[in-house]
Amino acid sequence: MSQTPGTPPGDADTAGTAGTLAEARDVRGGTAWQPTDCHAHSTFSDGVLTVPELIALAQERGVGPTVSDHCSTDVRDSVKTVHEVARYLDALEQHDVRRAAEFCWHDTLWRDLPDALVRRFTHRIGSLHAIILEDGRVLHAFAQHFPADVGADAYMDAHVANLERFAREMPVDILAHPTLLPLSLRRRPLEELWTEEREERAVRALGAAGIAFEISNRYRPHERFVRRAVAEGVRIALGSDGHTVAQVADVAWPLAFARAAGVPDDALYDPLRHGSRTVDVGTGTRGR
Repeated sequence: MSQTPGTPPGDADTAGTAGTLAEARDVRGGTAWQPTDCHAHSTFSDGVLTVPELIALAQERGVGPTVSDHCSTDVRDSVKTVHEVARYLDALEQHDVRRAAEFCWHDTLWRDLPDALVRRFTHRIGSLHAIILEDGRVLHAFAQHFPADVGADAYMDAHVANLERFAREMPVDILAHPTLLPLSLRRRPLEELWTEEREERAVRALGAAGIAFEISNRYRPHERFVRRAVAEGVRIALGSDGHTVAQVADVAWPLAFARAAGVPDDALYDPLRHGSRTVDVGTGTRGR
């Protein structure tokens, strides 16, 4: 891949990972290590691949597969009810795949799930697809219009405050695309919007909660933020956030970025290796 750690992030749509990842595989004690794509979407929400197609594509690219569809009442193509979540898990349990879901922090569905249902996931992902302002307004990351009375600094302060609440309240294993911001702010350098003080608050909150920082291949973080998370002992997860054939299991760039930041391959988050806060919901214990 042409983009290297430290270059401007964006909504990447790149392919061609099979050769890169085949070269990157590590063999220890006769067992081949392979990266895990902790975040990918199927036709259960807004992906184009069925579950079997997604699994086959990830295996072809040398990547451990996950199905992590949107479970939210606030995403158009998603799993929207507790009953639908149960049916979704019923379907995933028919396959050899990590069973995950991407829940919106600002939405209520994740709060409504009974513990017994939650524990059927291998892991869960939380997203700040929107934040809640002090006056109760909800600002969506994909909204075409940004309120004129909310400046960039005011938004970022509210975003970090929401991230801290998210970490305290939401029992998930991964924060998806940590640097995802509203459309109107995406032309600004991330290093300016994510000041060091904001980064420090974010990684401190994630570390205290045991939530992994996702290096997303679609919404790519800046190097300083990743290195700060690593230095604070926050676990790192790889995520393609794949919705298309080109995107699913494309974790070559996140893997290279993690290695450049000094993260050992076997320390990259995999719920099958490292456990899960999700599995421990309602038991009084904390995973990992």
